Amino acid sequence: MAPALSFVIPLYNSAATIASLVHDIENLVIEGGHEIVLVNDGSADGTADVCRDLVRSARVPITFVEHARNFGEHNAVLTGWRHATGAHIVNLDDDGQNPPAEAVRLWRHALASRLDVVFGHYEVKQHSVWRNLGSRLTNKMTDWALDKPAGFYLSSFRCVSAFVTREVASYVGPYPYLDGLLLQVTQRIGSLTVRHDARTAGTSGYTLRRLIRLWLSAWLNFSILPLRIATLVGLLTAFGGLLLFIVVVVLWFQQRGPEYGWGWVMSSVLIFSGTQLVMLGLIGEYLGRMFLTVNQRPQAVIRDVLSSTRRPGV
Repeated sequence: MAPALSFVIPLYNSAATIASLVHDIENLVIEGGHEIVLVNDGSADGTADVCRDLVRSARVPITFVEHARNFGEHNAVLTGWRHATGAHIVNLDDDGQNPPAEAVRLWRHALASRLDVVFGHYEVKQHSVWRNLGSRLTNKMTDWALDKPAGFYLSSFRCVSAFVTREVASYVGPYPYLDGLLLQVTQRIGSLTVRHDARTAGTSGYTLRRLIRLWLSAWLNFSILPLRIATLVGLLTAFGGLLLFIVVVVLWFQQRGPEYGWGWVMSSVLIFSGTQLVMLGLIGEYLGRMFLTVNQRPQAVIRDVLSSTRRPGV
């Protein structure tokens, strides 16, 4: 029988942290049983070896999936969702900052409230200052770009029903953004304040480059707002140019006005050219992503799948 709850954990250079996290999950008592799905997303350390040892010594069902290379956290989570069999799925970070007991609270809240998705809301976040600023900016951007209640906090610590994960996992584009996909499938969402612990080892794998990629996925994959902004900028620029043209014509008929030289002309050309390049760049980004999707760039490539067959008490 399918377990009541699946724990999906994307891994990247997690050799020092994943064993203790898995042991904490194994010690949980879940009505209906639980399983663990580990997805190694191109780690350069000994994460794969640690995970294989965990599968061999598992006290609960564990599935280990290894990507052929690094595809990104959201792609790894989708891979985990496709291999999970639980009625609900919780995905949590590999660094120990999401306590498994808090994941159980998310699951119980989803059951009691009949919600499809419950996001963990951190009252106090144990991240670096720049990471916290990046998270706030991401949530503010999604307020504008996605169909979600303004100010609703989105986090990577979430409990999702199997129905919703099946729908989301059908997405095959190379640049998934999970929160955008979830909000396209259901509006039965909620949040619960949870504890956020300090990292047990290592440093965060989220760099500024990764955060920018996440922002681009949120904006360009699930919203046409950037195109609308580009259109608005173009209209305002054109309207301003028309007003200036009228002023120049009036001054010309009155035979007065300042001297207009090469500097003024070049400044105007640069402003208008820059605006056009920004709009063309946005359009090109959309077309590029459409090209990669049409050409079926892989969302992830699985090198190996290893699953335990032991069950509690066996």
